[in-house]
Amino acid sequence: MLADDALLLREGLARIMTESGFEVAGQAEDGGGLVDLVRRNPPDVAVIDLRMPPDFSSEGLQTAAEIRAFAPTVGLLLLSQYVEVHHALRLMTEFDRGVGYLLKDRVSDLAAFATDVRRVARGDVVIDSELVRLLVSRRRREDPLDRLSEREREVLSLMARGLTNAGLSDELHVSLKTVEGHVRSIFTKLDLDADERSHRRVLAVLRFLRG
Repeated sequence: MLADDALLLREGLARIMTESGFEVAGQAEDGGGLVDLVRRNPPDVAVIDLRMPPDFSSEGLQTAAEIRAFAPTVGLLLLSQYVEVHHALRLMTEFDRGVGYLLKDRVSDLAAFATDVRRVARGDVVIDSELVRLLVSRRRREDPLDRLSEREREVLSLMARGLTNAGLSDELHVSLKTVEGHVRSIFTKLDLDADERSHRRVLAVLRFLRG
């Protein structure tokens, strides 16, 4: 399902997604309309514009929170015109799975966008590469992330973009065993102990974003 107040953009997105093999089960021009649609027929993923009526501020986030409260299995993919770090951090902090934050420009790469939508549907966390770049470039003081090697930082950066261990292996051209070793080292250096109540991968990404 799609929510965007701009009719042309919404219709264009619906056509693109249909051509990419998705079924668009409903469209709405604001958060309230999307919530009503999801209540009647929950989709696998809701693609939501970050800024919608009435105030064009963070209605998309509020809509995502409302949907997650009554339909926790629905993936939530927020689209934004610009990189807004505070909104992205709020999204990744409040929801630990099945969420994404992408710039609208990314829609032009149909194959990559379709892959990201499917990742969100599977419960992965997908973050725009531009946001990751900005966060990586920030200076950090007395940060546990400083314990990581350059390679481990690269691995964590790719994890923040939603890549699985298999995806990391392909991206870095190393064996799956090597990737698993890097991931274990990251957990150790960030003091993330094994805990059945927590998802260490998500916690590591959140620590990276907050850093």
